[in-house]
Amino acid sequence: MSKNILLASLAGIVVVVIAVAIILSTQRGAHIELTGKILKVRTAPIDDASSIAAVDFRVTDPADYAFMSKAVTLVVIDANGKEIEGSTVSEPDAKRLFDAIPLLGPKYNSSLIIGEKVPAHQTIDRMSSARFEVPDSVLEARKNLILRIEEVDGRATAEFKEK
Repeated sequence: MSKNILLASLAGIVVVVIAVAIILSTQRGAHIELTGKILKVRTAPIDDASSIAAVDFRVTDPADYAFMSKAVTLVVIDANGKEIEGSTVSEPDAKRLFDAIPLLGPKYNSSLIIGEKVPAHQTIDRMSSARFEVPDSVLEARKNLILRIEEVDGRATAEFKEK
């Protein structure tokens, strides 16, 4: 192989690598996602057969575009490994719930509601609450709790685990 062909091949490879690096760097903020963590979980009985879970969390939108929520879901994994999905409580009902059940303590943050935007490159603190058709003892003995936030266009689903 001649020296000229080798130099031309190496130059071509360098140009392709530079082009790929430029394309990837310009697309870095285009991926819609949320990062974050669950800060606090509180549970309380409603009656003998049902209970409530209130979850405070912090999320960050690292993308160049706002993340608009479509649905917020709480799922408890009980001591046997069974997933139990809760019925999400609306913001007005959550306010009444915290007033009616002092065991939950104060309501620190507003609920993340459908259609709410997490602005690009910003962090927000929110909460979500859900009713579970199981006794409070099942929630207290849980293996884990999962918070799912779906994006309105269906392009992303953020999932945060308590443990």
